[in-house]
Amino acid sequence: MVSGALLAGYLVVCGILFAVQRKITFTPPNELLTVADGSQRVDVPNGTFFLWKTAPGTGPVVVHFHGHGEQVSYLSWLGEAWQRNGASWAAVEYPGYPGTHGEATEASIVAAAEAALIHLTVTMKIDRSRIVLEGQSLGTGVAITMATRGWGTRLVLISPYTSLPDVAGRAFPWLPTSLLIVDRFDSQGRAAEIKVPTLIVHGSLDTIVPIDIGRTLGSAIPGSRFFTVNGGHHHDLLDRDAPQEVLFAFVRE
Repeated sequence: MVSGALLAGYLVVCGILFAVQRKITFTPPNELLTVADGSQRVDVPNGTFFLWKTAPGTGPVVVHFHGHGEQVSYLSWLGEAWQRNGASWAAVEYPGYPGTHGEATEASIVAAAEAALIHLTVTMKIDRSRIVLEGQSLGTGVAITMATRGWGTRLVLISPYTSLPDVAGRAFPWLPTSLLIVDRFDSQGRAAEIKVPTLIVHGSLDTIVPIDIGRTLGSAIPGSRFFTVNGGHHHDLLDRDAPQEVLFAFVRE
């Protein structure tokens, strides 16, 4: 009788988490911040937009896909850093996040990312050879998907994961996450399809996506480079000089 009640309670918890999983996976901020001076909002016909900063010349164009609790208007400082290093920069917003419409799902985010890349290369006439894909945390799954669809000549992954069920399984080892998670972003399953130079940056003290997960993904991507940020956590890597210098040098190669 007790075991039956425990099983019933367990199944109820699984059902609740299944129902609310997208609110956990995709956590948009509540308010769209003012776009900083020097940045331009570029609207994409399918309803998304990207923050845009232009650098002189015909150097790289870094297309950034952010983490789950962020929004593009948080990231003007990153665009300025890339701009100072000779790269133009675009940060793509996800459906359901401030300033967009729709619901954030794996399919809708991937569609928005591809629409933004098409807008950059077709409407804005930026040569595809200039595109560098950069993903952070959740956004690494987006960047990898775009790379396997033929976008980008280089790929930068900051705090990446093998798949969302793998990450959830570390946080909730008592849950059947491989069965419950709908939006999977199976980066490991796509890794062998990546044909461009790839740099992975991961913090040694990351407790959200432990570094061994990043290393596992790196070992599956042909020829990838792995840079460990000693003492780095999940959210602070781009605040540090050493990983910034590694990223800038990789893109300038």
